[in-house]
Parts: sequence; structure tokens; C-alpha cells
Amino acid sequence: MRRRAAVAGTVVSVLLILAIVFGSRLLRDFDSALLPYAVATVFLAFGVAYRYTVWVSAPGARRLFRKGWGSFFSVANFRRAPTALPRMIATYLGFQKFLGARSHARWAAHQLVFWGCLLAAAITFPLTWGWFTFTSSTGSGPGYEMRIWGFKVIGFDALSVLGWLMFHGLDIAAVLVIAGTSYFLWRRMKDRGAITGQRFAYDLMPLICLVVISVTGLLLTFSSIFLHGGGYEFLAVLHMVSVVFTLIYIPFGKFFHIVQRPAAVGMQLFKYTSRREDESVLACRRCQEPIDTAPYVENLQGTMRDLDLGFDEWARYCPRCKRVLRGNAYLDHVKKGFK
Repeated sequence: MRRRAAVAGTVVSVLLILAIVFGSRLLRDFDSALLPYAVATVFLAFGVAYRYTVWVSAPGARRLFRKGWGSFFSVANFRRAPTALPRMIATYLGFQKFLGARSHARWAAHQLVFWGCLLAAAITFPLTWGWFTFTSSTGSGPGYEMRIWGFKVIGFDALSVLGWLMFHGLDIAAVLVIAGTSYFLWRRMKDRGAITGQRFAYDLMPLICLVVISVTGLLLTFSSIFLHGGGYEFLAVLHMVSVVFTLIYIPFGKFFHIVQRPAAVGMQLFKYTSRREDESVLACRRCQEPIDTAPYVENLQGTMRDLDLGFDEWARYCPRCKRVLRGNAYLDHVKKGFK
């Protein structure tokens, strides 16, 4: 399994290197000052491919992977419900509406972090790889051209609103990320439930990394505008170190759920399409309340059997009855020993 994962990581890394070389027109548009960032993305590609391969090799994840991506690419599902997939991508993957059921504040903060990071990645990665270039269209004027793979996409005035957004997109992303991470840091210092179960490397380190990246990025803009470049070199090195560390950390920390989430979208699509196909919903064996459709329950039981958990029949009970039965078992077999 590890050998397969290493091979997958190597293949993905080589493909990314080739994409960088050819996407930058044989390194003609590649900025050597951004080499550390590009190297970090290659390590990121290797780590993501390696851990993803290891993850899908586990029985439960493998079943999730097959069912999720099978539903994701199913032509039959697209014919039966053509709007289901884009709707779930928007609501489950994009706006993460399921988080709103837990807390509206956590949902809002997560949205700030998500869209801020997405905006930063959409700008940083292509620039780092030499895919995007910004060149002056005139020798002295404020006109600029944005090119992708050497082809002109748009021309704009650097002093216009569009020009300001183009050159300050990363600053906007930094503000969004700082606002979202500040809430999560405050919660992890005040909420007893979060404090009890949190781990520094897994829960706090990602937030600290995002804050450091965002703050140093904003300070670079502050230095160039208000300090005439004072301290810019030190801030640039600090910013680069924080970004490189975070990119290498992504496959092995909490941020890996970003890579896992699309498979969960496919699983949600599987649940939705199975409900449309099979209107008969299985009832709880104890209270007769509806649980879910037969295909979904059978898939859950199959996952339990793959993991050798030994209680796949409990999938036929609703969550409330599971808690009641577990409490009764505790009273019968554990509590009576303290009489």
C-alpha cells in the first residue's frame, strides 16, 4: 500500500512539474523569485496523492470513495436529476450549509476562511507556476495586460477599480481569513468543549499558520505603500517561510479534509438518488420511525462488516433508540456492579 502511495505521489509530482514547465512556456514566464513556493507545491502534490492513496485503501474510505465518485460520475444519476450535482456542489461543498445547523457563527467564520483561502489559492498557484503574467502594455502608462499561458486575456488600467482588485486580491483574501480565524481562535480559548478535546498540532497550528500568512501578506502591502519598502525583505522571507510550511503541512494535518470533502459530496448524491429511486424508507426496529433508504443502510452495514466492527445490525435502529439501548445495556451490565 505504501509503495502504491509513493508511486502515486511521484506520478502526480512529475505531472505538476511538467505542467509548470510547459504552462510557463518552457520557464520563459517563470519567476525565479517564486521558486520556493513552486517547490512547496510539488511537495504538496506528492503529500496529497500519497495520503489520499493511503486513505482510500482503508475499507470504510474505499467504500465511500467508490460509492461517492460512482454517483458523482454516474450518467444515469445525471439523467434522473440533472440539477442535483451542481446544487450539492454549491450548497454542500461551496456554502457548507450543513455547518449552519451547528452554529450560524461557526458557519459564517468557516465561509470567510474558505472563500479567503480559495481566492488566495486561485491567485497564488497560477502566479507561482508561471501560468499567469502581468505585463505593462505601454512603456510609461498605467495599462497592464493579464496573460494566461502567454495568451492575452484582459487589459486593464492599473489605477482603475479593476486594476486595484487585480493587485490587491491577496489583501482581500487575507482580511477574510483573519476575520474567520480570529473567531475560531477566540472559540478555542473560551469554549470548554473545544478546549477539552483540542490538540495544538492538529487544531491550533492550522489557525496560527493562516493568521501568520495573512498578517505578513498585509504587512508586505503596508511596507510597500506607507514605509517605502522598509523591512520588506524580512517580511518577504517570513511570509515565504510561513506559506511553504503550511503547504507542506496540508496533507498531514487538519487541512486534508479539503481533499476529502468532494468524495463526501458524491456520498450525499448517492443518498439523494437512492431516495428518489427507492421511496420505501426502512423503519427503526424499536420505534418504527423512518431511518433511511435500503441502499444507504445496506451500504452502512457493508462498511461496518468491512471494518469488522461486529454490530452492523445496529444500523437498523434510529440514533435515539441506539442511545436508549446503549444506556439500558450500561445499567444492566456495568452499573449493577456498584450496588
